[in-house]
Amino acid sequence: MSMVTDIGAGLSGLEQLRAFIASGQRPGIADALDFDLVEVADGRAVFAGVPGPHAYNPMGIVHGGYFATLLDSACGCAVHSKLTAQQAYTTLELKIAFHKTVTAQTGRVRAEGAVITIGRRVAFAEARLIDASGNLYATATSTLLVMER
Repeated sequence: MSMVTDIGAGLSGLEQLRAFIASGQRPGIADALDFDLVEVADGRAVFAGVPGPHAYNPMGIVHGGYFATLLDSACGCAVHSKLTAQQAYTTLELKIAFHKTVTAQTGRVRAEGAVITIGRRVAFAEARLIDASGNLYATATSTLLVMER
């Protein structure tokens, strides 16, 4: 079981995510990359973090994997917020466009994800990675499989 379902067994996806935020827990990837789920609403999820040297590539800038992790998390949890207690999801495809370089000087970034459409078996979501001033660093679109638990 995931940490979210351990916290919120029997709850809707939105209720699970709210309980997860309230618990103050973090999954291992969030500890490793130092980011958090900071907001959740119906069809929306926001992750935030401060990228530092722990996220640098050999060129001295933030690795694209950091962008991808936050954007994938935002898309996935936006979909999770629309699910019933009997449903789960998994990412089938993630497409990312990198618009601007992120460094430690960029400061806190936010990956804001939203559901575009959701059906019985497939969901589509999108996310944007921005800084505190609203500067755009990356965008993503995601296709996700919705399934019964």
